[in-house]
Amino acid sequence: MKEIKAIIRSAKLLDVTEELQRIEGLPGVTVSEIRGFGKGRAKNAKDKVVYEMVEFTPRIKLEVVVNDELVAEVVNVIQKYAHTGNAGDGKIFVSTVDEIINIRTNERGTDAI
Repeated sequence: MKEIKAIIRSAKLLDVTEELQRIEGLPGVTVSEIRGFGKGRAKNAKDKVVYEMVEFTPRIKLEVVVNDELVAEVVNVIQKYAHTGNAGDGKIFVSTVDEIINIRTNERGTDAI
């Protein structure tokens, strides 16, 4: 199992999530509003937010845990539909998940997804 985290532009959320919903077997996606900065430190960002003298850029974080067979498809969808070609398009992180436990049912592993 893998966890895919993607930091994307807020304006691309609808495009990305609509396409992710088309993936058969996708268990679900968690969406969070976040803010941060990258190499450019948000200095020239049009949508920056200043907090305690630090400039941040608002972004969306998507999180999904999938079976290994779906990783490439999920990553490709995010890459394609989050892309604008401009600095600040975001990042995708793929990590191994050692264990999943469904709190309600106590199912574990892939059954818990």
